[in-house]
Amino acid sequence: MTTDSTSNSQTPNRDNQICTTDILEVAKLSRLAVDEEAAQTFAEDIAKILDMMQTLSSVDTDNVAPLSNVHEAAQELRADIPNADIDRELNQSVAPAVEQGLYLVPQVIE
Repeated sequence: MTTDSTSNSQTPNRDNQICTTDILEVAKLSRLAVDEEAAQTFAEDIAKILDMMQTLSSVDTDNVAPLSNVHEAAQELRADIPNADIDRELNQSVAPAVEQGLYLVPQVIE
C-alpha cells in the first residue's frame, strides 16, 4: 500500500495503518464506487480494527492451551425436563394464527 503523508485526507500511516489513498486504490481495482469521505471513514474504521488486533496480539497466551474444536469450551447442558412454568395459552394468545394448540404458519412450498 502507498505511503503519502502530503494529503490532508489521509490518516497517519503507522506500522499497520491504512490511508484513504489505499482505500480508493482498492476500491478502483474492485470497481467499487467509493468517494473521498467514505474512504476516510473506512480508513479510520480499519485503523481501529488494526489497533484492536495489535492489542490482542500483545496478550500473553503462553499458558493457554489451544482449542482444536470450539465445542471443547461449551457449557454443560441442562437436564431435559419439562417446565411447568411455560403457559401455552398465554404464549399462543399473541400468535397470528393457532389451531388445536399448534402455531399456523404460511405455506412456503407450493
